[in-house]
Amino acid sequence: MIIVISGPGGVGKGTVVRELIHRDERLWLSRSWTTRQRRDGESPDAYVFATAEEFTAKAEAGGFVEHVEFLDYRQGSPVPDPPDGRDTVFEIDVHGARQLLDRFDDVRLVFIDAPTREEQEARLRGRGESAERVEQRLAKAAEELEVALGLGAVLVVNDRLDETVEELAALIESWRTG
Repeated sequence: MIIVISGPGGVGKGTVVRELIHRDERLWLSRSWTTRQRRDGESPDAYVFATAEEFTAKAEAGGFVEHVEFLDYRQGSPVPDPPDGRDTVFEIDVHGARQLLDRFDDVRLVFIDAPTREEQEARLRGRGESAERVEQRLAKAAEELEVALGLGAVLVVNDRLDETVEELAALIESWRTG
């Protein structure tokens, strides 16, 4: 099974996904590539941080299952190679999710959102985003939600981390047994 977790910037996707992967050994995370710079405090292994040239070469060689241009950088997911018996988790944007739906059969979509846009804004500012970047991400959030719901994603609001992870774990288990 392929599980795609999307959501606008600042809703806590990365934190939720890290905790989910930590709790469920049957999940394997596909590590995305990006051409953006690493944020202050961001783990060096959060992404494969690549130059534009490295990214383009991998894309031209067919090394991505999806890739998109987002705001002022590119991001993409390499062709997955999970260990046997594991479900693959992609933490990607909704346009990448659409590409995976077109390519694979057993794709499940989750859209994580903040409780409010004000909370999302506070989280973005808290991680050091510029005022301009915060404005861009907030404007994009409504579009991303609309696309995700149109694709049939399950909406999960990340209000409290533990509750959000538990909700996702239960959802994934229902998909496995369903």
